[in-house]
Amino acid sequence: MTSRRSLPRLAVGVLGISLTLSAVPAATADARSSTAPTVSEQQVMPHLRALQRIADRNGGNRAHGTKGYADSVAYVKRALDRAGFRTRLVPFTHDGATAHNLIADWPGGDPDHVLLTGAHLDSVKEGPGINDNGSGSAAVLAAALQVAASGTKPERHLRFAWWGAEEQGLIGSKSYVSGLSGAERRRIDVYLNFDQAGSRNTRQWLVVHDDEHGETEAQQAFEAWFAERSIPTFDIGVGGSDHESFGNAGIPSSGFSTGISDCIHEACDNLANVDPKTETTSADAIADVLQKLAATKPRH
Repeated sequence: MTSRRSLPRLAVGVLGISLTLSAVPAATADARSSTAPTVSEQQVMPHLRALQRIADRNGGNRAHGTKGYADSVAYVKRALDRAGFRTRLVPFTHDGATAHNLIADWPGGDPDHVLLTGAHLDSVKEGPGINDNGSGSAAVLAAALQVAASGTKPERHLRFAWWGAEEQGLIGSKSYVSGLSGAERRRIDVYLNFDQAGSRNTRQWLVVHDDEHGETEAQQAFEAWFAERSIPTFDIGVGGSDHESFGNAGIPSSGFSTGISDCIHEACDNLANVDPKTETTSADAIADVLQKLAATKPRH
């Protein structure tokens, strides 16, 4: 989650939800239908433990311009390379430090219709950022690896991204979007963003509604997935994380968050700040919905 200027709006939304849905039992991965999960806890939580170890070795954080961030990128890239993704590092410079966004493409699918799924990989300097946003990064990585494991042959092209310097003001994703040509922007059917995917005490998932650009396909797919499992959702607008960079460029977006966690932008945002069942539910939702969207032929 980026700078604190974006927090009050989301915090108000979360407060409103807790007031109106306080009687709803906490949603967990156990609240599913009989459908077998696509992603298990054993497939997602090891990534968070790895990010915690990286932070521990590097002064307690994974912030932009630090070895902790560079090591985080290297960890995710190795996992993707082993799984058969085409990966590339896209450099950007901010505040005197050069870092990289990590982009990973799964072979196949229509290159004129791209499904781009992403999360920011950096933390603030004050802490390891395991929920904000190791949780989103790990959930997206688990979903990407599930794509590889399933041998998906998508109708649309699948691209995944891990952004840097989100905490400094969406710098990495802004740099990536600004480097796209008009034609490349038009090829992105939708950008899916995941920020804070494993918050403790989650009672509902906050699904992004991009009314400005008329995005409904992904939004409705996520809401249907949660509804099938009797998990409450609440709609939020575009803003406060990297989907804002895409929205400002006219690219439709969706995705979700589990809301502001018990600890944000502090040293206590560690493994104990993530609920494994919430994190697994998020990763499972991403993987399942992404496979559904990937199998759907473009409408235009």
